[in-house]
Amino acid sequence: MGLALLAMTFHLDCAIIRTIMDRRKLFQYLLLNIFVSASVTGAILFWYDRNYRAVSQSSVQQAAPAGSDAASAASADLQTDIPVKISSVVGAGTLTSEIVVVKFEGENQLELAAWQLKDENGNTFTFPKLTLYPNGAVQVHTVSGTDTVIDLYWGIGDAVWSSGENARLFDSQGNLRAVYRVP
Repeated sequence: MGLALLAMTFHLDCAIIRTIMDRRKLFQYLLLNIFVSASVTGAILFWYDRNYRAVSQSSVQQAAPAGSDAASAASADLQTDIPVKISSVVGAGTLTSEIVVVKFEGENQLELAAWQLKDENGNTFTFPKLTLYPNGAVQVHTVSGTDTVIDLYWGIGDAVWSSGENARLFDSQGNLRAVYRVP
């Protein structure tokens, strides 16, 4: 009887140890699963933010197109056969946050090489070789940086845009293609 009791206790202890080991493995598995899920979700959100959200959403409400007399005279020469627009100017007057978003709403591709973005004080940004695809957009930052396919950097040491002035976009032949009144 003593031997049977000892065997039974040993068997019970092994079952408890097995249960504890199974719980440890389950806990480790759950921790690994949480880490992998968080990493994949973070990577997807980072990729989405870099490639889509930053271009498609501006942090300010869009202003109405230019409506002053000077803007009307400038827009008299506005050519609208190419569906391109300046969709927003964000952070006007603050060097580190100034961004101009240029969007192409056509069905084909738009080559922006040698196009120019100008303010009313003679500051001019000339676009490098760049193609915008349907519903594509590019952000032009006033500060220095490394150009990417969705972010271009002007490299000026001072803020360019001020509230009330017009941002103008010219094609490579000098035709006015878009005007945007900075809010």
